[in-house]
Amino acid sequence: MKKALSLAQKGLFTTTGNPRVGCVLVSRGHIVGKGYHKRVGEPHAEVFAIENADDFAEGATAFVTLEPCSHFGKNPPCADALIKAKVKKVVICNKDPNSLVAGKGIAKLKAAGIKVKMSKEKAKGEELNVGFFHRMKTGLPFVRLKMEQSLDGRSAIASGKTYRTTESKVRQDSQYWRARSQAILTGIETVLHDDCRLTVRVDELPKKYRKLPNDFDNYQPMRMVLDTHLRINLDARILQGLGRKVVMTASLNFEKIKQLESQGVEVVPMPTIDGVIDLNAVLVWLGTQQINELLVETGARLAGSFINQSLVNQLIIYTAPVIMGSLARPLFELEIDKMQNSIRLKGVKVKRLGKDLRCLIDSVKTTV
Repeated sequence: MKKALSLAQKGLFTTTGNPRVGCVLVSRGHIVGKGYHKRVGEPHAEVFAIENADDFAEGATAFVTLEPCSHFGKNPPCADALIKAKVKKVVICNKDPNSLVAGKGIAKLKAAGIKVKMSKEKAKGEELNVGFFHRMKTGLPFVRLKMEQSLDGRSAIASGKTYRTTESKVRQDSQYWRARSQAILTGIETVLHDDCRLTVRVDELPKKYRKLPNDFDNYQPMRMVLDTHLRINLDARILQGLGRKVVMTASLNFEKIKQLESQGVEVVPMPTIDGVIDLNAVLVWLGTQQINELLVETGARLAGSFINQSLVNQLIIYTAPVIMGSLARPLFELEIDKMQNSIRLKGVKVKRLGKDLRCLIDSVKTTV
């Protein structure tokens, strides 16, 4: 199963809205076939493994990281492929939460007389497909909020412009989170102050991920700007280059909307709450676009709104050994005036990246 998970990871940057799946066929103690799912529309891991095994698939044990599908989508059911190949046993890492499968694949295998066993590597499989599992269960993407701060918890100077205080290892780590996301979101203030691109740059990925298959020369994650009043400049760098560019707005400035659309930008109308774009509505829309993992890279105000509304599934904070002082902007804009309203963080993992620190936080609760 560890080999199957390793194969599944090869699809980390390429499966987009689909789950990352690996499959290994074993016969008489030897691996006779292996495969992984590469891209939406292409064959699934089991099919590649069966083809790789050729005649040795009959009587083999299949180790697959996700329950074989039992329905017709862009590909025929993988459960049927395993049955046709006459495998003897199937070991599964995770059940598929997709309502079209959700146990039906296992039931089909058992009905065909194939033994089915669940693996003990469940947690590793869940981490690999955390976004897909979350979207299947909630209809929403898994939201990561990534922020950088000084040692005294400041994110930008008083004007709002950010200056990179962290070193190259943090930049590499940041690229990893971008690369595994299907969409990257920011706010208009960040765009106006920093003119950010928010692109994935393969040569800046951590070395161990640069060799993974990727399509970044021809594909980039969807880049999104929340811009209530449509203040974005037409020549903003985030609107240039490859991939889908989306501006979400409540503005009725049809002339500017037409200008943006003429240069290939999607303008999506959004409802507002208290004069700002409804973040829940944004996430619902992303779910309909089959976005599994969303990375939010933004300023203190929008970051604070995501946290305040309990919309963050994972928080990534890089801390540099720099002091910016009390005039600089805070990491989050949150109106907390009582200790009992403070935000409790759990599941904190700290890693050193050169001279900087990364805190990976899996539980962000706005109430005690």
